[in-house]
Amino acid sequence: MSSQKKRPQRIEPFRHRVETDPKFFEKGWRKLEDAIREIYNHNASGLSFEELYRTAYNLVLHKHGPKLYDKLMKNMAEHLQEMRISIEAAQGGLFLEELQRKWDDHNKALQMIRDILMYMDRVFIPTNKKTPVFDLGLDLWRDTIVRSPKIHGRLLDTLLDLIHRERTGEVINRSLMRSTTKMLMDLGSSVYQDDFEKPFLEVSASFYSGESQRFIECCSCGEYLKKAQQRLDEEAERVSQYMDGKTDEKITAVVVKEMLANHMQRLILMENSGLVKMLVEDRYEDLTMMYSLFQRVPDGHSTIKSVMNSHVKETGKNMVTDPERLKDPVDFVQRLLNEKDKYDSIVTTSFSNDKSFQNALNSSFEHFINLNNRCPEFISLYVDDKLRKGMKESNEDDVETVLDKVMMLFRYLQEKDLFEKYYKQHLAKRLLSGKAASDDSERSMLVKLKTECGYQFTSKLEGMFNDLKTSHDTTQGFYGATPDLGDAPTISVQILTTGSWPTQPCNTCNLPPEILGVSEMFRGYYLGTHNGRRLTWQTNMGTADIKAVFGNGSKHELNVSTYQMCVLMLFNSADCLSYRDIEQTTVIPAADLKRCLQSLALVKGKNVLRKDPMSRDISDDDNFYVNDKFTSKLFKVKIGTVATQKESEPEKMETRQRVEEDRKPQIEAAIVRIMKSRRVLDHNSIVTEVTKQLQPRFMPNPVVIKKRIESLIEREFLERDRTDRKLYRYLA
Repeated sequence: MSSQKKRPQRIEPFRHRVETDPKFFEKGWRKLEDAIREIYNHNASGLSFEELYRTAYNLVLHKHGPKLYDKLMKNMAEHLQEMRISIEAAQGGLFLEELQRKWDDHNKALQMIRDILMYMDRVFIPTNKKTPVFDLGLDLWRDTIVRSPKIHGRLLDTLLDLIHRERTGEVINRSLMRSTTKMLMDLGSSVYQDDFEKPFLEVSASFYSGESQRFIECCSCGEYLKKAQQRLDEEAERVSQYMDGKTDEKITAVVVKEMLANHMQRLILMENSGLVKMLVEDRYEDLTMMYSLFQRVPDGHSTIKSVMNSHVKETGKNMVTDPERLKDPVDFVQRLLNEKDKYDSIVTTSFSNDKSFQNALNSSFEHFINLNNRCPEFISLYVDDKLRKGMKESNEDDVETVLDKVMMLFRYLQEKDLFEKYYKQHLAKRLLSGKAASDDSERSMLVKLKTECGYQFTSKLEGMFNDLKTSHDTTQGFYGATPDLGDAPTISVQILTTGSWPTQPCNTCNLPPEILGVSEMFRGYYLGTHNGRRLTWQTNMGTADIKAVFGNGSKHELNVSTYQMCVLMLFNSADCLSYRDIEQTTVIPAADLKRCLQSLALVKGKNVLRKDPMSRDISDDDNFYVNDKFTSKLFKVKIGTVATQKESEPEKMETRQRVEEDRKPQIEAAIVRIMKSRRVLDHNSIVTEVTKQLQPRFMPNPVVIKKRIESLIEREFLERDRTDRKLYRYLA
């Protein structure tokens, strides 16, 4: 069975000649005209739509389409004229209601007329490129009613007045507003835009311009922003209730321009309530609103960032240059961390964790932290404080959190090598005095530094831990090899590799005979098991536990430094010793000896010696006695050495000089690496490349780079180009 293609149905005209009545059109039109009148008069229930459809069909079929279309247009125009008169006569609030009622009537009538004239819509109108019946009715309504001279302005004024009243707090008939604006949208987007939207936006701009001026004169920044947000919310809700959705973006732009963009600088910089005040007082809600609102304004966020940057730099500068705050390094760094936590919280909570704000914050902190060249030392002192024993109130998790925060400050340092110097000194003191709170925390800090700066940065620090382990094994080996020591004191020796520890050349003091004997035995054992090595006692770095019996019969175990031990052991054979006697016998450097005697004789509760005459300072003529009346609730008494926490000015200069000397070979190595790969390079390019390579450790000075280039030229690593003196060539 073959399938046949289904042919589309179409209405075929009669092929044979049909004689028609000369008044055929007039009779047909009269019938349609009467029907249209009844439809507009709400009497359509008695009409036969089938008969009316056939009438219209026959008129079009008999080539009367043009006349029918023209007659229809005139007829609807006449009905609309009657409606216009009725609408114009409506007074006050009844105007919109009458307009809406007539619009509904016209709409219903159009639907019925379109059904009656469906054949004309389908056949005649497309062929002759006429406007469809329903659209024709809308166009006539637009031209006759909406754009009527007496209705057009009145309609716009009424709509804008209702919106103004709603903005000022009155309740209006939103349903009527919605149906009216929908009528304008149904008439075409151009009608809605030209006859309502454009004037609405212009009036809104004027309204919000005036309102913003009133608000900004009497409101704080936070209050103003709340009002702006409230207006934006109101307009969005108003659009959703009775306007075209596309109007939302346009009215929002108007409110943003008039209430925010035009007053941006004044709002952000507003005295006593602007951005700076919000930052100082941690007004998270206001900051969140400012960030959200100015996101809509071009350059809004960049302006906020700029003001925040300036404020952070200014407050940071005051912090790092205030002499009072620099007196306590630990408190100083804690303030920096608190400041960082504060702004991190603001960026996370109020600024949606915006990366650009976080980068700006990091830039500000890096700027002001490097204004004070003591920050590397202070940060190291802070870590030292947190990693020392005595942090009993903190568990390891708390210490780990603190170390993570400190690493943030460390990243900002431009002189990381200076931090390394101080950190090595402080770590050495912790390890040698046994004051490290936790080996895990110490190694965790090393891992963090290694991750941040590479193996080279921490290799010597790791060597310090290895030395301690080796020293422990060596000490055990010594006592295993020499069991017959009798009553000799027990010693624990820390053997420090010269390159790994921050040891400094010092004159070895005269040790007591009891200690000297066993220490020499250890020296013989060590040198016998390690060929080609040399031992130098660092008596300024050791500690000792000695048992003391005082005249009142009290017995105590004193934990003292090696220098203090040397002084106290002298009183086993003398009741009174002068400062000069002690100095000559022990050969302890004067500055160290005075600090040592101060801690033994002048610290309340730990004054195991008595000084005559009694004064705060130690002079050459002072005499010292054992304090027979010394008492303490503790059996074990720890006597520290009077010392300053921070470096003195000469010590600081010495450290700085050592760091500068250490930098020279690093700069030279970077220059050689660069020139070896590039062969020929101009001076400025070398400076740029060297700075880029060394920036993770320190910021090299261009003057120093130039001096190192000169040194390399003298040693024939480089040469100047003969024609261009700014060019350098690498000599293989």
